[in-house]
Amino acid sequence: MNGRELSAPSCTMETPTLAHVETPTLAHVAALAGVSPATASRVINGTARVSPRARSRVEEAVQRLGYVRHRAAPADRRSGSIAAVVCEDDARVFTDHFFARLFSGVRRELGDDRELVVLIVGRAGRWGTVAEYLRGGRADGVLLISAHGAPAMALRQTGVPVLLAERPLWTTPLPYVDADNRGGARTAVDYLLKCGRQTIGTIAGPPDRAVGVDRLAGYRAAVGDAGLPTSGLITYGDLHQASGEHAMNRLLDRRPDIDAVLCASDQMAVGALRALSRTGRRVPDDVAVVGFDDSPIAGRVRPRLTTVRRPIEDMGVRMARELLGRIAGEASSGQGVVLNTKLIIRDSA
Repeated sequence: MNGRELSAPSCTMETPTLAHVETPTLAHVAALAGVSPATASRVINGTARVSPRARSRVEEAVQRLGYVRHRAAPADRRSGSIAAVVCEDDARVFTDHFFARLFSGVRRELGDDRELVVLIVGRAGRWGTVAEYLRGGRADGVLLISAHGAPAMALRQTGVPVLLAERPLWTTPLPYVDADNRGGARTAVDYLLKCGRQTIGTIAGPPDRAVGVDRLAGYRAAVGDAGLPTSGLITYGDLHQASGEHAMNRLLDRRPDIDAVLCASDQMAVGALRALSRTGRRVPDDVAVVGFDDSPIAGRVRPRLTTVRRPIEDMGVRMARELLGRIAGEASSGQGVVLNTKLIIRDSA
């Protein structure tokens, strides 16, 4: 182990009211598109020619409503496959180690009995097409990753068991598996306080993702309990290096007296290190830096990164286990499963 461990205590769019119905029907599609049900049916089934304008309006309504055609599912038939539906761009899926580690855990739990099928749909993916794929009986369950409310509900309507890879920020009965992001962030800030840091900033993650919201909440709780102000000490990034560098520059402009920063990802922490180096700040002498995830880059960068370890492989194992249990009709351990995080202390703080 490269350090000491301390245990820690998408895809949305606004639609008219009609678009929020629980189970969209052909009539709802027709009403939203402003066409007759017969025209909507012809577009969806491809049985007759319609005008390009009508076709475009119907296809948009289908996507916005998450409508899928109802087909009779073969009785008592299992595909032997689990689908991981990823709501991210191709580039990130193939370059971010998070996905490889998560899928490794999933595969370990599935063993040789089931196949893992990865469907990358992107943030503007065609969820109706994915729902059709699943309704066709090609997967027995779905692991939904990096998704927001609309696609999650669209896939739920297929009747296939769905499990989320992150705590949802919207009201939903769907189960999930996540790490204790709030507790991990709080532990990191408590550590910085024990090290004598007094002006602690944070580069928070996206406010529409639980990893962003929960890690920021942990930071606020720890700083608040210490009676320290946060004015000018909170900026945001998109979890990538470039955004971390830009956010660190903003923090230095606002609060040149800053002596520590908690970053919501290791990638943003690396960007922060770059910004600090360019402005002549020494890490950790002048500014301590803590990341989040304990990704491979944390041990390669110099100084080596102190970070909060998220048990990504274990999350994948637990996700697969929970989903297989639901497929088999077994009693679940509850709606949400939250795994512990650990603070890995290295050289940057």
